[in-house]
Amino acid sequence: MERRILIYPSVAQDGLLASKVLSSVGIENLVCSGSEAVLAALAEGAGALLVVEEMISGAAIQPLKRFVDAQAGWSDLPILVLTKRGADSVEAQRAVEHLGNVTLLERPVRTIALISAAHSALRARDRQYHVRLADQRKDEFLATLAHELRNPLAPIRTSISIIRRLEPSAQVAKLTDIVDRQVVHLTRLVDDLLDVARITTGKVALNATRTTLSAVITHALEIAASSVQEKHHQLDVVQPTQDYALEADHARIVQSVANLLVNAAKYTPPHGHIALAASVDANVVTFRVRDDGRGLEPASLTRIFELFAQAKSANEPLSGLGIGLNLARKFAELHGGSITATSEGLGRGSEFVLTLPVVVGVAQPDSAGGAAAREGGAGRRVLVVDDNRDAADTLEAFLTMEGFRVAVAYDGAAALEKVESHEPDVVLMDIGMPRMDGYEAARMVRAAGRPVRLIALTGWGQALDKMKAQQAGFDHHLVKPVDLATIIDVLRA
Repeated sequence: MERRILIYPSVAQDGLLASKVLSSVGIENLVCSGSEAVLAALAEGAGALLVVEEMISGAAIQPLKRFVDAQAGWSDLPILVLTKRGADSVEAQRAVEHLGNVTLLERPVRTIALISAAHSALRARDRQYHVRLADQRKDEFLATLAHELRNPLAPIRTSISIIRRLEPSAQVAKLTDIVDRQVVHLTRLVDDLLDVARITTGKVALNATRTTLSAVITHALEIAASSVQEKHHQLDVVQPTQDYALEADHARIVQSVANLLVNAAKYTPPHGHIALAASVDANVVTFRVRDDGRGLEPASLTRIFELFAQAKSANEPLSGLGIGLNLARKFAELHGGSITATSEGLGRGSEFVLTLPVVVGVAQPDSAGGAAAREGGAGRRVLVVDDNRDAADTLEAFLTMEGFRVAVAYDGAAALEKVESHEPDVVLMDIGMPRMDGYEAARMVRAAGRPVRLIALTGWGQALDKMKAQQAGFDHHLVKPVDLATIIDVLRA
């Protein structure tokens, strides 16, 4: 179907004739009558479109133009336009201008010319399909890579927390802080890589919810803390005394602000100064991140927002992936905002300004009692399910130290047996496991009617993975490595 040529004639007999010519050389084709039929067939897949000039004259070109404009990044549909005698008509010129990948064939067209143009169009389309397949494989590779990297990070983070509890010395604290900072850094790199893959394939959709300015700032500071502390920077934060409610994707805004802070910390020499200032004007919140670091040349002020671009220095090696600022810009644009950079030159520091029209009013203070309701929970029965034994065993040890009664299973089938014998209140379950994966195990637990909360604790973190977890019956979906405080909060909720 994706290699067929759609034929859109002005006269039915002409369409049948063109179809006969293409069929004679083995080219699959379909004659469409009317623009709605053409658009429906294009949505199903096509190798090229053969259209008579009269059918796209005037306003009739608009539906096809909208389809062309909305194509995926890999797609550039070949369009063969049969023109009247003299290929310089206004309609032909408009087709070339508005429809992109256009080949003009002057009527009456010779049979061999039509066949040659059709074969050329299909060869070009095949190359586009190869690009699409490469993109799909890249996305699958990145998702698998993220999963494989997240799995070992989880037991590392859990082990750090256990060591801190068992050996509360200054030396141990210093070493575990170093490991923890590197785990956070690696996790951020993995998340950024996945976000780039989603953006380039158009798979990023904002999850707009009600949040607050203070919550965004607090979370961003937590994420950037390790980068700031590692180089002993002084960080000053200025924000309105009054809190504001925001209608936005909390995670994306937090990531954008955190990326600006991490960028400032990266390009500022040790013991430097970084300032984060937030202000609100009408419905626009503005975040300003200023540093006294290496600064930027004028030519770099726009280039640094390009994917994989990094500001070069003769005295320092390149580090990182060069995608944080690109993501910040993309997320700002998705919110209808913008981001700019200014600098007085090399050695004079930089300032980044992120503006977002997401303010919806003054935030109301949280009612008391929510935290108190979550204080209980010690003594609850928890089942940890993970085929990564290090991850399962370290999480078991940590939760036991927190007062939970913990059982462990190393695959989905064993988990079902433990649900019967241990009768857990909560199940923390991995997804990718042998014998029976987490989705199937969750469905069987739900089918048995067990009153248990199911929490997916997995390295698979794409939007599709979260949807599949919800459909399987999970109540929560946490992506490894999860901050242990978050796990405790979910268990005690």
